[in-house]
Amino acid sequence: MHKIQCQCGQVQGHLSPAARLTHLACHCRDCQTYAHAIGMADTVLDAHGATDVLTTLQQHVTITQGADKLACNSLSDKGLLRWYASCCNTPLANTARDPKLSFVALMRDRVSLPLDGVKRVAVNTRHAKGRVKASASDGLFATLRIIGSVIGARANGSWQRSPFFRQGSGQPVATPRVIKADYPAGR
Repeated sequence: MHKIQCQCGQVQGHLSPAARLTHLACHCRDCQTYAHAIGMADTVLDAHGATDVLTTLQQHVTITQGADKLACNSLSDKGLLRWYASCCNTPLANTARDPKLSFVALMRDRVSLPLDGVKRVAVNTRHAKGRVKASASDGLFATLRIIGSVIGARANGSWQRSPFFRQGSGQPVATPRVIKADYPAGR
């Protein structure tokens, strides 16, 4: 098992070794805006404005301690749910609002997992700060891999297993709070 933990340690969990991971550097404007809005741009974003995430399916994530401290924000009433630990405001993960789209993008620095030799794929580079080496084919392959996993989870019903949504109702385990945020200057 690969440990997942917030900065203060009150929220803990693990990532299943069976999880199929895609390592992304997301340069999108929303990820940058969110990092600035929560006052963590210096720690969440790299020099090119990317958020380092590991994508997988929610069924592979288990919260073993502090589930009552899970909270989520969103930049709009239709945007991604951006999960964090309310005890120390540590960003943990991003999910779609619809639990049937069962991908999760875990903040890379919250997962204890060596990634030696695992390729980090740059995506959404249009809003990157400076030049970023990106491959359209790598981005397409990563996207298709995620979509294929989500479709598989829909087909076999495993999308219903999630620490972020209540089983049965599909409602988030925490009420999403829409935060008003301006896009970073120059974006």
